[in-house]
Amino acid sequence: MTSTQQRMQQSSFRGIVIYFFIAMALLYILYSNLLLSNDRKDCPDVTNLSTKIEAAVPFNYSPTTSSQVEKIVEEKKVEPVLEPAPGYHRYDLELKHIAFGIAASSNLWDIRKEYIKVWWRPTETRGVVWMDKQVRTRRNEGLPEIRVSQDTSKFKYTNKQGSRSALRISRVVSETLKLGMKDIRWFVMGDDDTVFIVDNVVRVLSKYDHTQFYYVGSASESHIQNIFFSYAMAFGGGGFAISYPLAKELAKMQDRCIQRYPALYGSDDRIQACMAELGVPLTRELGFHQYDVYGELLGLLGAHPVTPLVSLHHLDVVEPIFPGMKRARALAHLLEAAKEDSASLVQQSICYDSKRFWSISVSWGYVVQISRGVMSPRELEMPTRTFLNWYRRADYTAYAFNTRPVERHPCQKPFVFYMSKIKYDRARKQTIGVYYRHKTRSRYCRWRMASPERIYSVVVLKKRDDLRWQKSPRRDCCRVLPSRKNNTMVLSVGNCREGEVNELQTKRGSS
Repeated sequence: MTSTQQRMQQSSFRGIVIYFFIAMALLYILYSNLLLSNDRKDCPDVTNLSTKIEAAVPFNYSPTTSSQVEKIVEEKKVEPVLEPAPGYHRYDLELKHIAFGIAASSNLWDIRKEYIKVWWRPTETRGVVWMDKQVRTRRNEGLPEIRVSQDTSKFKYTNKQGSRSALRISRVVSETLKLGMKDIRWFVMGDDDTVFIVDNVVRVLSKYDHTQFYYVGSASESHIQNIFFSYAMAFGGGGFAISYPLAKELAKMQDRCIQRYPALYGSDDRIQACMAELGVPLTRELGFHQYDVYGELLGLLGAHPVTPLVSLHHLDVVEPIFPGMKRARALAHLLEAAKEDSASLVQQSICYDSKRFWSISVSWGYVVQISRGVMSPRELEMPTRTFLNWYRRADYTAYAFNTRPVERHPCQKPFVFYMSKIKYDRARKQTIGVYYRHKTRSRYCRWRMASPERIYSVVVLKKRDDLRWQKSPRRDCCRVLPSRKNNTMVLSVGNCREGEVNELQTKRGSS
């Protein structure tokens, strides 16, 4: 056989082998497609989806982008049913559904009852004042029913720094429950020096299902207090709320529970200990204020968190919230503003006077503060330390929240305008508040910019907003309006418009 014939025979053999492998490959592909189509008739076309997504992605995409593609594919496989987020449903709660249990002392009753008169509504609010012993009462004082607490001498108490009255006070909710008041959904406990803004109590509790176990309150302003007691505890002076079914469970086991904690100091830590045994955590609402501080509340009330003001406590310890007034009268003055718009009481809004470069902070119904220069909202929403810590040796790090120092520079000190009166204008359907400057001696300022000292009064216009807390929390916006008088500033406070930002508006209108 010649070499030419051998080469022809080898090439024909290779051709047969190649055709054989091509035929087998085609059969394999057809068979695989048949199997896939039968197995995935009910499955989503994830492969095509992935191909489409990858086609839209640049060739040089990062590993992060690749993981995002995989995440999208996985989400496409299972589409979860979206349900409303819990906590957004509001319950038809009214003031008549709340029973207040007020812990009081006969020794301080003549002074403390004046605080109760400020917020108690004789024909609307329901509840009882629980005393250590009987006290003299007068008719038409506008006070709740007064009862004497049950004897607690059988319970152990071994804390040398505290008082046995803590045992009596810890049982206020249980004793109020046993009175059998009808149609009660919540029990709210406070001290005789606690002032409640009752409309806001209703607003806060209406967020929660009263048929479930809820223990609602807040911690102390003092980090040290929270460490000594517990961050998981609702401080009793600021007030706390317990739902009706939880109060029933508490009443069943409380006497056994408090016997297990004879070394605890107060009543509120005993309540929290029993809540721990029941497995119920604290639901925090920042509007309950223990006010474990000394001094002036201007810094705290002037920069209140974006939440309804529910309560104030330790009113004998702090200075009157309005200068020149007695404590009870000052609180009554604040609640006069609450009559016009309790939902917005002490809610902060921030704006700027672009012509004079002033920073303005409004605590509605309480105070307006005007400062030279431009301070950011991040600074202005932080309370100024016009107060001292409950532990006098502690510094600013001992607070349970961020604070900023009082301005020492004479040009940076704010000018303070306290609320004088607020009335409702039916024609304009808005409230008109007048705030007068609190005159204090101040050092000379060398800055050449305009001084807020020229302003004598601030007029604040605002529409009542009872439904503000049924929306997501947000500060109101503040706008400077033209004024006919040089010594008067006019402000408008209300819901922020679309695109409105708390910033200094320059002539260029830059944002």
